[in-house]
Amino acid sequence: MTLKQENILIVDDDINILELIQRHLQDLNYHSYKAISVKEAIQILKDTSIDLLITDLKMPEVDGFQLIKYVSEHYPSLPKLVVTGYPSLHEAVDVMKSGAIDYLVKPFTKEELKEAVLKSFLQKPKTNFTSSKVEKSTNQNYGELIGNSKELKKVTEIIERVKNNKATVFIHGESGTGKELVARAIHYMGKFARAPFITVNCAAIPESLLESELFGYVKGAFTGADSNRNGFFQAANTGTIFLDEIGSAPLAVQARLLRVLQEKEITKIGSQKVEKLDLRVITATNNNLEELIQKKLFREDLYYRLTVVQIKIPPLRDRKSDIPLLVDKFLFKYGVEYKDKFIKISSEAMEILMRNHWQGNIRELENVIQQAVILCDNNIEIKDLPNYLKFKINFENSTLLSLKEFEKNYILKVLAATNNNKTKAAEILQIDRKTLRQKIQ
Repeated sequence: MTLKQENILIVDDDINILELIQRHLQDLNYHSYKAISVKEAIQILKDTSIDLLITDLKMPEVDGFQLIKYVSEHYPSLPKLVVTGYPSLHEAVDVMKSGAIDYLVKPFTKEELKEAVLKSFLQKPKTNFTSSKVEKSTNQNYGELIGNSKELKKVTEIIERVKNNKATVFIHGESGTGKELVARAIHYMGKFARAPFITVNCAAIPESLLESELFGYVKGAFTGADSNRNGFFQAANTGTIFLDEIGSAPLAVQARLLRVLQEKEITKIGSQKVEKLDLRVITATNNNLEELIQKKLFREDLYYRLTVVQIKIPPLRDRKSDIPLLVDKFLFKYGVEYKDKFIKISSEAMEILMRNHWQGNIRELENVIQQAVILCDNNIEIKDLPNYLKFKINFENSTLLSLKEFEKNYILKVLAATNNNKTKAAEILQIDRKTLRQKIQ
């Protein structure tokens, strides 16, 4: 029987081992890619369709266990085969727990490699999870949604109910909470995952262009329409269109969108021809649509069409138990990208992250970790965090005071937070040291 030429990625810091495995795989009619580091391997995974990962465990900086973890989260259907020259019972158990399908000890023969590769393909993880596997997935990550809090679990439970049908879904949440990630999870975790997924930010497209971009136009429909052009709705046909910041859509677009939802059809600008559609519409906003309805800026009939299924995404401050998992994800992502190693964070620095209110939600947290990874020497310490986190003062539940008393208390709290360092206190207060001395007196 002729073996199908699958793409196999080999990861090992020993170039001799890489070349040996590559020759064996070539003899077995497989096509292979080589990587001498986890960073290089991740880049290949992003750019190339890989059918099997073969990785060493003992590598400098980021090891094979971290690569397996990354692949399990981002490419759950990709089988993983581990090869190592340092076998132990404990390590073998850890490898299998990490998600690898088989474990091969160096040195090995071409025949042993062939058997292990065939076994890996035969036992390739299925993308259609059973209910028990979905339950396990929601405890850590669901698509790109990371967390094990009960608040996030409520979100993933709704996703489970809608992912395999084309019900219209409305997602509401503060900026930075991950509304697009929820939309992507609905699409890519369900049976329509191979169909198109089109994202449109309604706030980013000028009002004068949004209608033509969404619905398309025919040649001559308006000045500059030199040819027929399909819109985003035609591009998303059979799949999902995600309309972010739907509250920014002008009323003319809202009227057309209502017809799409009611009749499952569109008409291009300048055309009389009706085109049928078969797609799912997901919308999202951080605005209060009820208020926009009262101001006559949003159609009430469209609102009810859009909110067949509603998903409310909790802000990060309401799911703080997920912060360590999110930090771990960003540490790995940016540690590999900027330092080619896995960065850790001190317990003191993590405590500060856990205390923060996170007004900017997950987007703010990711930005903080990205910045800290770039600035840190080895691992992240308190000194690597932004000043606004290090010296943040909580005034919740404070009583109402006169402006003079409030200023006095605020200065005293800043001085206490900076261990009476007047230079740092003046910097936070945005005044010079002379003014601070006067106020202290």
